[in-house]
Amino acid sequence: MTTQSNIAAGWFPDPHGAPRLLRYWDGARWTEHTHPADGQQAVSGGSLFDQPVLVVNQKAKLIEVTNEYQVFDQHGATVGSVVQVGQSALRKVLRFVSSIDQYLTHRLEIRDAYGRPQLLLTRPAKFIKSRVIVQCPDGQPVGEIVQQNAIGKINFAMTAGGVQIGAIRAENWRAWNFAIVDQHGTEIARITKTWEGLAKTMFTTADNYVLQIHQRLPEPLLSLVVATALTVDTALKQDARGLG
Repeated sequence: MTTQSNIAAGWFPDPHGAPRLLRYWDGARWTEHTHPADGQQAVSGGSLFDQPVLVVNQKAKLIEVTNEYQVFDQHGATVGSVVQVGQSALRKVLRFVSSIDQYLTHRLEIRDAYGRPQLLLTRPAKFIKSRVIVQCPDGQPVGEIVQQNAIGKINFAMTAGGVQIGAIRAENWRAWNFAIVDQHGTEIARITKTWEGLAKTMFTTADNYVLQIHQRLPEPLLSLVVATALTVDTALKQDARGLG
């Protein structure tokens, strides 16, 4: 049994004796996070916010009534997820039988590899332009992502405290080319469907898109970049027409 606080964090056989079960040791104590001993998904030792590359798996379910994406590092280890929350039974029915759901309020949680909320996102009901409110798990404001135009290549401003600190520029929505820039217009990150560093056996371009962060970013810019990239399809996409 692993009981010493000098043991590095990681997955170990369950100390309570559960067969074929791993439990996560955080370096000081056992957590509530468990995983089957066979065929478990590798979990990255890093966080969502210290990765130079994030891969978002957007593979659709057979009947997709709730958005839920997995997020990996460039080596294929899980670093988080994006989960739509607060959907009523009626909302799920509406999504299944019509496209009206895309105009209603969306609430998303960005979670770490162990399911703990890292950011809360709310996209209020919209008609043409989208706006996403980004908050910490305790409700403290981080900033907003605000759509700037509705025709042509769509642009979004990233604001904090009412001041624009960056933007996302859709170069081609069909090809999933987005440049993320700071307040000076310098590219600091990029969203694409392809990246040479990804192992072909781990990822396919059909089911994933990639965020590449070019440099270490300060807060709240880093959180807004991650929020923008991880929710670009769910919260920010204009509609199914693939504008841009």
